[in-house]
Amino acid sequence: MGGRMQIGEVAERTGLSLRTIRYYEEVGLVTPSARSQGGFRLYTEPDVARLNLIKRMKPLGFQLEEMRELLTILDALSGAEQEPERNKHLRRLAEFWSSAQERVQQLRSQLRIAEDFAATLRSHLR
Repeated sequence: MGGRMQIGEVAERTGLSLRTIRYYEEVGLVTPSARSQGGFRLYTEPDVARLNLIKRMKPLGFQLEEMRELLTILDALSGAEQEPERNKHLRRLAEFWSSAQERVQQLRSQLRIAEDFAATLRSHLR
């Protein structure tokens, strides 16, 4: 699938609301690649991929600034970069990775607590 999509299709494909997508645009996390003659925002596959990445960062509690930094790093790494810059970006990316891992562990333990609680309630219903 290629081509350009309007915001409605992007919302459908990402599961994000129009309002959320517009907000991410407002804060500079995603910029629609173009506009139609009628002035509608037009998005491409890379835009959709970017929104999906942001969506996956959200439950891990990353702040907007961190999201912006991470997206900038990923953009830089996908380009042709000089070695020192590249290494700096990779080190920072490793920090993001370990912080994501940590948050995943916290969420797993919260989930266990929630499941225990639900099981306790269930036992009272029997």
